[in-house]
Amino acid sequence: MAVTSDGDQRAPDPWGDGTRADPPAGPREGKALTIGAVCKALAQEFPDISISKIRYLEDQKLLTPRRTAGGYRLYSASDVSRLRTILRLQRDEFLPLRVIRQELAAGRMEGELAQPGVPGDARPGAALRRLTFSLRDAGAQYSLEAVVEDTGADPKLVSELEEYGIIHAEERDGRKIYDETQREIVRAVAELARYGVAGRNLRVFRTSAEREAALLEQILAPALRSRNPERRKEAVETLENLAAVASHLKHLLLVRDLRRIAK
Repeated sequence: MAVTSDGDQRAPDPWGDGTRADPPAGPREGKALTIGAVCKALAQEFPDISISKIRYLEDQKLLTPRRTAGGYRLYSASDVSRLRTILRLQRDEFLPLRVIRQELAAGRMEGELAQPGVPGDARPGAALRRLTFSLRDAGAQYSLEAVVEDTGADPKLVSELEEYGIIHAEERDGRKIYDETQREIVRAVAELARYGVAGRNLRVFRTSAEREAALLEQILAPALRSRNPERRKEAVETLENLAAVASHLKHLLLVRDLRRIAK
């Protein structure tokens, strides 16, 4: 009996093509999946899914797969649905694990979430966060003309944002190129500009973001600089979670202060 890198025992490979026989599990509803099979099933929607990430969610008491007497983790259809919900709440709604735990405890499941790429996401900003929040993938690239057309922003506003260090274009073949995050920054600022917010007023946002990034870097610096690829990958996943917690905290503090203003 082989043992995987995550400590799970693995059944023999009777087909010789990487397909493992399901371990004996007794009567169950539907076909249970091993942790490796769960990763494979979710990889298309969540390219960054990994065995270590699933185990981390289990350590955080968000998942409780059944185990056989031989030590196998077995994930039922409801377990996989719960995991998909967790991953979507992280990716699409930018929620920290503590809040996700509360959402699940309140009975929120996969059927209540917006499907990827479908208009009308369940919560304001969900689509925007899905586009902009990925530390490992900058997404598609856009020319200045495309950014202006997509966002409706004045080209002078884009230049102003560059001048104040809010966005940074990449020079390529004499043209300015922007990634998805920077395009969405332009879109958000264009909306603020409708209310008279100028580029110089955005320095407070930039300074705040820089200070938060520096704090999170300080917390995870040793792991982020590790020569171990797996440790660096786990550090980036932790960084994403910490960023979600920080964003949630900042939102709560803003709501607290705005309530005072609105009185």
